Amino acid sequence: MGNRIIPAILIALLVLFHAQLWIGRGSVPSVRELQQRLDGQLAKNAQAQAGNDQLSAEVRDLKEGLEMVEEKARSELGMVKPNEIFVQITK
Repeated sequence: MGNRIIPAILIALLVLFHAQLWIGRGSVPSVRELQQRLDGQLAKNAQAQAGNDQLSAEVRDLKEGLEMVEEKARSELGMVKPNEIFVQITK
């Protein structure tokens, strides 16, 4: 009788641990899903960081020099300097 109890307990523990591995919190599918969510969030963060870096560079250029202001005025507002002729080419 004693010979059967220990293997039965060990098998029950093995089944319990195996069930926790595949079902529930910390299981393989759960970890995979969390890893996919983390990868997606890291990609979004990288895109946001690139946008922030671009805006930061633009703000720095606007604070430091007038070249950026002139470029913005010419491209967005169509402004020209005195004695310049504006020529627009359409395709």
